[in-house]
Amino acid sequence: MPNIVVVGAGVSGLTTALLLSRKPGYRVTVVAKHMPGDYDIEYTSPWAGANYLPMSDADHSTYEKNTWPELARLATDVPEAGIHFQNTIIYNRHKDALTPTGQWLSTLTSPAPWFASLLPSFRVLPPSSLPPGIDSATAFTSVCINPAIYLPYLLSQCLSNSATFVRATISHIADASLLHASGARADVVVNCTGLLASKLGGVMDSDVIPVRGQIVLVRNDPGVMFTISGTDDGDDEVCYIMQRAAGGGTILGGTYQKGRSESQPDPNQAWRIMKRAVELCPALTGGKGIEALDVVRHGVGLRPLRTKGVRIERDGEVVHNYGHGGWGYQASYGCAEEVVGLVEEALRVKARL
Repeated sequence: MPNIVVVGAGVSGLTTALLLSRKPGYRVTVVAKHMPGDYDIEYTSPWAGANYLPMSDADHSTYEKNTWPELARLATDVPEAGIHFQNTIIYNRHKDALTPTGQWLSTLTSPAPWFASLLPSFRVLPPSSLPPGIDSATAFTSVCINPAIYLPYLLSQCLSNSATFVRATISHIADASLLHASGARADVVVNCTGLLASKLGGVMDSDVIPVRGQIVLVRNDPGVMFTISGTDDGDDEVCYIMQRAAGGGTILGGTYQKGRSESQPDPNQAWRIMKRAVELCPALTGGKGIEALDVVRHGVGLRPLRTKGVRIERDGEVVHNYGHGGWGYQASYGCAEEVVGLVEEALRVKARL
């Protein structure tokens, strides 16, 4: 019976632990500094929107493509997961094409993306329906996730499969193998430490950087999930609106500030976020402006971006799964499925030694 330790309890760690816990005979322990219910600048997943808006190009779309069916199933059949379907509109401005944000969102804003045949009701909106300043737009059905419900849901599903959880801080990835709940040494360790992969002994990945995201959570109902290709407020500022499932409020964003890690919301930034959101979606306030936004709180999260791309690979008896940046939720099942295969490979190699 293999003993597996998963380090990290964000969406990547929990999803990986869930799929591993479904394997007959696997005994899974999740070791993490932060657990669902915590809010800390190091712990990215609670701050996420979160939604499914594909970012990868067609050649690198496997993880996102393989995640959609499960998110759609949960939205359809498992209300306690805190995921619901949302009508979605993506606006594109030609002038954003060469900006960092425009390039980051180039797949999403394409009139003919790879996911056109995957997501329900995909269509190109007629030019006559577009607001001033928008050159093209697409619409489709996607999902929005309430992390405050979904992360505990994942944890509960792990528990129902007899996985165990240990709250601990480790300084070296090798230490994790000694923390399996059985008391025995772990056969395989899965590293899902996100941003902390840049500081963890035995990993120390200098390609992992924070990407600061500031948001405003409001009670207002936008009616539709929106994203636009860029803003006029700077290359590291973005505009998106999404309503979380199950009364989770509406997220207004945001920023995409590479290498920045300030934990406190910037009031001027918050004002620009709200101004852009109201201009993009007047229905938020019934045309009454920023003053009619009913603010719950302001927040800052740090996306764990690996500049060389997500790391999903086996290194001996350690399997890595980190570096997703802002697309951890929407690739979570696809990435976890590959990790399960790598864990099986590590166990086979170990059995031959």
